[in-house]
Amino acid sequence: AAAAAGVASPADKERFICIYPAYLNNKKTIAEGRRIPIDKAVENPTSTEIQDVCAAVGFNVLLEKNKMYPREWNRDVQYRGRVRIQLKQDDGNPCLPQFPTRKSVMLYAAETIPKLKTRTQKMGGSDQSLQQGEGGKKGKGKKKK
Repeated sequence: AAAAAGVASPADKERFICIYPAYLNNKKTIAEGRRIPIDKAVENPTSTEIQDVCAAVGFNVLLEKNKMYPREWNRDVQYRGRVRIQLKQDDGNPCLPQFPTRKSVMLYAAETIPKLKTRTQKMGGSDQSLQQGEGGKKGKGKKKK
């Protein structure tokens, strides 16, 4: 009976995993929070992009916009945000069988983000201009059309 009573709150937290953009960022080192191989990581992913690709595949996704990754020194809006994803159902089985682990979700997101429409359209300029445009100063990126 004790096990059944404690199911409500701890299990809820268990089922939703956190993914910070830093986990998938190829500009970061392992020490700075990257959790997947650098050749699979993405350049400066945003929490919104992670939310988009995960929701598209059918996950139950929650975007917490004002959360910050503790090791992130840059306080820019672009680096903010954390995505909560329901990985497992109440009974402990994966919500989506193709994603049994949090790592599988991170690798999927990193693989899919570069294919997003927002990404493919931006790729026109060189990396240098892309970087400046994506910073906190939104005006720069919009003028190049």
